[in-house]
Amino acid sequence: METKSKYKFVNYLWDEKKAKEFGDDQVALFLYRSNILGADLRITNFGGGNTSCKTIEKDPITNEAVEVMWIKGSGGDIGTLKRDGVAGLYNQRLHDLKKVYRGLEHEDEMVALFNHCIYDLDSKAPSIDTPLHGLLPFKHIDHLHPDSLIAIAAAEDSERITKEIWGDTMGWVPWQRPGFDLGLQLEACLAKNPSIRGIVLGSHGVFTWGETSYESYVNSLEVIEMASAYIEKKIAENGSVFGGLKTNSLSEENRKSQAAKLSPILRGMCSSENNMIGHFTDDGVVLEFINSNDLDRLAPMGTSCPDHFLRTKIKPLLLDLSAEENLEDVESVISKLTPSFEAYRKDYQSYYDNHKHPNSPAIRDANPVIILFPGVGMFSFSKNKQTARVAAEFYINAINVMRGAEAISKYTSLPYQEAFDIEYWLLEEAKLQRQPKEKPLSRKVALVTGSGGGIGRAIADKLIREGANVIFSDISKESLEEATSSYTSDQAIGTYCDVTSKQSIEVAINKAILQFGGLDILIHSAGLAISKPIADTLEKDWDLLQDVLVKGQFLLSQSAAIVFRKQKLGGNLVNIASKNGLVSGPNNTGYGTAKAAQLHMSRLLAAELAPDGVRVNTVNPDGVIIGSKIWEGDWAEGRAKAYGISVEELPAFYAKRNLLNEIIRPEDIANGVFAFLAILDKSTGNIINVDGGVANAFVR
Repeated sequence: METKSKYKFVNYLWDEKKAKEFGDDQVALFLYRSNILGADLRITNFGGGNTSCKTIEKDPITNEAVEVMWIKGSGGDIGTLKRDGVAGLYNQRLHDLKKVYRGLEHEDEMVALFNHCIYDLDSKAPSIDTPLHGLLPFKHIDHLHPDSLIAIAAAEDSERITKEIWGDTMGWVPWQRPGFDLGLQLEACLAKNPSIRGIVLGSHGVFTWGETSYESYVNSLEVIEMASAYIEKKIAENGSVFGGLKTNSLSEENRKSQAAKLSPILRGMCSSENNMIGHFTDDGVVLEFINSNDLDRLAPMGTSCPDHFLRTKIKPLLLDLSAEENLEDVESVISKLTPSFEAYRKDYQSYYDNHKHPNSPAIRDANPVIILFPGVGMFSFSKNKQTARVAAEFYINAINVMRGAEAISKYTSLPYQEAFDIEYWLLEEAKLQRQPKEKPLSRKVALVTGSGGGIGRAIADKLIREGANVIFSDISKESLEEATSSYTSDQAIGTYCDVTSKQSIEVAINKAILQFGGLDILIHSAGLAISKPIADTLEKDWDLLQDVLVKGQFLLSQSAAIVFRKQKLGGNLVNIASKNGLVSGPNNTGYGTAKAAQLHMSRLLAAELAPDGVRVNTVNPDGVIIGSKIWEGDWAEGRAKAYGISVEELPAFYAKRNLLNEIIRPEDIANGVFAFLAILDKSTGNIINVDGGVANAFVR
C-alpha cells in the first residue's frame, strides 16, 4: 500500500481497513474511490469530474453474463456520490452506438440513445461523459479536473509539456467538446499508445485508470502529483507568479470591512434581472492574483475549462476602485461602478450575438458572476448560496490554472465560439429547464433576532423551509449552536446579537452580508416579558423592556434600512409585538407600553421607508405558552397571578378566551410572518393578530 508521506500536492485518503469492508463489491469500491477523490478540491471541484467501474452481471432477460458500466449520473458530484446517483449501462450497447453515430453534427441525439443502453432500471440519467468511459476498456476509470492538469492542458504547448513530464506513458488529445466523438478520440489514442497510464485532454482535464479501484486511485494521485511538482519547480525557477505584485492587500480586518460595505451595492447591481445571493472570499490564492501585474491581461481572457466557465461566466468583472475607496457615499460609489457594469452587460450581449446559432436558447442574465476587487477580495453572485460559493471555488481553480500555465508556458483560454457552444449547449439548457421550481423565499436573506429558541426559532425554521438563507441571532450562544446544528452554512449561520447595542447589531448584519451578500428581511423577535403591578414595577424593569423591545427595534430597523437602500431591492421588516400592544391588560404597564411603542414605530417606519420599496408589518401573538421561551420564566407566574389561576391552567385559559378556542403555537406565528413576506406582498403598515381571535384586540 502507498503511504501519505509520498504525496505533497494531493491528499492520500485511501483507508484499507475501510475498503476491506466492501469486500469484492466493485460498485461500492468505486463509490468509495469517488468520494475520497472528490474530498480534495485540488483534484476536482464540486460537480466536476466523473468516475466509473465495469462489472460482470447477469442479464435479467437472457441470463447471460454481460459487462455493465457503472458511472456517475448527470448532475452529480463525485465527492458526495451515492448508489442512487449512479447510472448502470450495458457496455456493449454503448459500443454498438458506433453503428448509428452520424458525426459531430449529431452529437446531441446520442444522449437520448444512452437511455437505450440502460441496464439498471433505477439508474440516474447518464451524462454526456458516458461514452468517454464506456469506449475505454479499463475496469476503473477516473476523469478529473485537477488544477495542475488543466494548467498543462491549457498551456500554449500542452502536448510538448505532456511529453516532457510523462514521456510515452501519457496520451494527449486536443480540445473537443465532450460527446460521443470525444469517446472515439480517446479510444483511438489508446489504440495508438496501448501502454499509456492516462490521457490529457486539451483545455479540459485528464483520464486515468486501473484494473482495480485502488490501482485507479493511486494512478490518479501519481499523475496529479507529477504535474503539480513540475509546475512548482517552474514557479520556483521563475521566482514570481503573475508578473509580481502591483497592489497591496488591506489588512484582513479592513478587507472584511470594505467587503461588507460594498457587497450590498454589488448585489443590487448584479440583481437587475433576478435577485442574487452572494459570497465573499479573500483567500490567499485570490489575493495573489487580483493584486498582480498580470491581472488586467489574464482576467479578460476568460477561463479554459468548461466546468469553470459554466459556473463563473466566461470572464469576471474587474472593479476600477481603490482598495481604500471611501464607500460611505453610496450614490457616488454606484455612479463610479455603473459604467463598468454597463460595459460588462454590453460585452456579454455582443458575445451572445456574435456566437449564437439559429437554435440557441435565449440570452441569459448578462450580469457578472465573479467580481474582483484588487486589494480586498473576490465576490460571487448566483441564484443561491451553494451556487455562489461553488462559483468562487471554480474561479479559484481557474486562477490556479492560469498560475500553472503561465509558469510553464503561456496560458490559453478556449476560443469564444467553443465557450459559447458549451454555455448555450441545448443539453445544458435542457438540464436548466428540469430544475425544480424555486421556493417562495428563494434568493432572500433574512436575519431573525431571538431565534435561539421559541417563536424566533420557529420563524427562522419556517423561512429556511421556504427557501430563504437565514442568520439566527441571539444572546445565547448555546441556543444558537443547537438551533443551527441541523443546517449547513449554505442555508443558515448563527451569530451573537445584543439588540440593545448598535455595535452588536452592525456586527451581526455585517456577518450576514459577508456570508450571503446582503439582507432582504429582518424579523425582530427577540424579547422578554415582565408582568408586575405598577407599584412593583422597578425602573430597571421599565428600562429593560424599552431597551430590548423598542430601542432594539429602532436600532435594527435603522441598520437594516441602510443595507436595503444600498441594494435598491426593497426589503421587509416584520416586528413581533403582542396583542398586549392593543389591549389593556392587568398588571402589565411596562410590557404593554413597550409593545404599543413597537406597533406604532412599525407604522411610522412603513410610511417613511415605502419610497424605498421597504415594507414594515407587525405580527401580534397572544398566549403562546407551549414552546415559547418567555413563558419559561417569571412571566407565566405573573400572568397566572393576574388572572387568579395556576401556571398549569394557563394554556387552557388562553385557549378558552379566544374565539376559535385554539392553542397558539410558535409555528402559528411563523405562518403569520410568512404571509407578510410571501403572500401579502402589497401590504405595509399592517398588523396580523395570531391569537385565535381575541375580540378586544380587533384592530380598529
